[in-house]
Amino acid sequence: MEAIPGPSTARKRRRDEENVPESEDYDEALSLEQSLTFSDTLVALRIMRAQFPQIEKVSVQPFILRSQLYSSVKDRTQVDRELESLRRDKVLRIFKLNTGQDDHAIMFMDDYLNQIERVIKRMAAKKQDELAVFEWFKTHVITSKLEPSIEHQELCSLLSFGGNVKDEHISLLINAGLLTRQLIDPNMYWFAIPNIGSLLKGLSQGRKELLSFLNRRRYKEMMLAPLEKKRLRLSPLDMRFHLRDLIGSGHVKTVHTPTGLVVRVTKD
Repeated sequence: MEAIPGPSTARKRRRDEENVPESEDYDEALSLEQSLTFSDTLVALRIMRAQFPQIEKVSVQPFILRSQLYSSVKDRTQVDRELESLRRDKVLRIFKLNTGQDDHAIMFMDDYLNQIERVIKRMAAKKQDELAVFEWFKTHVITSKLEPSIEHQELCSLLSFGGNVKDEHISLLINAGLLTRQLIDPNMYWFAIPNIGSLLKGLSQGRKELLSFLNRRRYKEMMLAPLEKKRLRLSPLDMRFHLRDLIGSGHVKTVHTPTGLVVRVTKD
């Protein structure tokens, strides 16, 4: 799989860009061009979950960005309505990300609970005390509070169904990556996905790298098929993940041509 060239090598490689070698595990049947749009939000979520990139040394369950859904289901109102229904039914959880004002990650509830189990095992290996708070969190907080954030007093109240809540319990949940304090109001917390930090850094850097690459091209566009097979140097997330994100956020668009879909930058 070929990495995106830096500015110094861009001109030399442009002549060969249409002949990018495929990665060894590239599945033509699951190419982005053949699975770009869906009519149902849950179907889109399940397929994108299955296509979540395998990343070494990062212990994070698959997640989907809301922007990726917007790229795959044309009716955004339908997406929002179906997401809300799935959230209420506890099929999934929605998390606010710190990578952008409108960035939200979606994770199936079963995956999220598995993520919490991994945290518990990691904390137990460190011989961390007060591990019971994680069970309280799973049993009394996650099932009751379905919104992306929670107020300190409500958090303590829900945890108290499990036992006597101490400040150390809240600190443990924060240190484990399950909660983050809101900067605007320290009495409010965002629910968070543990171990996601390196992927969020890659998400931000990958967005910039891909847009920079397309902006350097003569017409700020490239055929989707060869572009999807390229590898980003600054992000562990694959090209398909980033393309869905940038299409859904409106930074790039796809245009039908006789030879296939073209990805084109929409704004400078």
